[in-house]
Amino acid sequence: MDAVAHIQLKQLTKIYQEGEKSRSVLDELNLSVQEGEMLVLLGRSGSGKSTMLNLVSGVDKPDSGEVRIGGTDLTTLNEKNRTLFRRNNIGFVYQSFNLISTLTAHENVLLPLKLKGIKDSQTLDNAQQFLDEVGLGDRGDSYPDRLSGGEQQRVAIARALANEPMLILADEPTGNLDYKTGRDILSVLNDLVRKNGRTMIIATHDHDICNIADRVLELKGGKLHEVDNVAEVTGR
Repeated sequence: MDAVAHIQLKQLTKIYQEGEKSRSVLDELNLSVQEGEMLVLLGRSGSGKSTMLNLVSGVDKPDSGEVRIGGTDLTTLNEKNRTLFRRNNIGFVYQSFNLISTLTAHENVLLPLKLKGIKDSQTLDNAQQFLDEVGLGDRGDSYPDRLSGGEQQRVAIARALANEPMLILADEPTGNLDYKTGRDILSVLNDLVRKNGRTMIIATHDHDICNIADRVLELKGGKLHEVDNVAEVTGR
């Protein structure tokens, strides 16, 4: 493993104006994530988890600090180049699935490849392979409204991986699912991310997700705290 971290956050700060007051959501965060590492980010609603993911993905820019992914400092890029970087290097799994309703499951998985300009038939075949691996190989022609919540999230996982990204970001991936379906999705996500050697950050308030993590961090008061005793956290 390379000694240089795959993802580095340096003195990352984000401040929001609320009327005449300013609130520091993220206060000089520092974090290093190694390639292939799975990190779980805990925090209460409003603690800044989604804000941090938005900064890591380049959707938003910090007020100060650096976000480096694979050696690229996203904070030095303009919005167009951040979008291109995100499209080429980051996969997303959202709480609300974010599938396009007018596209079939197969077409949803293909979308990031097409946006990337990939026309190679072998790579496009990977879309079907990932649908197979999430257990939906025979549902490629189905539209999202014909799929259950768990099935839609499986499609979203296949879509996130099909692009072979450097990094996968998941924001409350089990939040809209019942307990059993959420555990099934968690197992699929863990198996496929590790099988494909991807780096992943999962933001969640679901303490059960900590069980699949290499490291668990908690965001409190704008600061990151490493959780050493995961059993203590999951027992809250």
